[in-house]
Amino acid sequence: MVRKLVTVLLIGGSLGIAACNTVRGAASDVNSAATCTENAMHGGRC
Repeated sequence: MVRKLVTVLLIGGSLGIAACNTVRGAASDVNSAATCTENAMHGGRC
């Protein structure tokens, strides 16, 4: 069970790193998610 969980986490992490392969890209993704969450909290849309 633990082995499967670690495998899933490693694959997910690898895909996340591949999706935003630069620090600037990662910061942009985090900023976008934060903005979307804030808009949703105030009744807006993403």
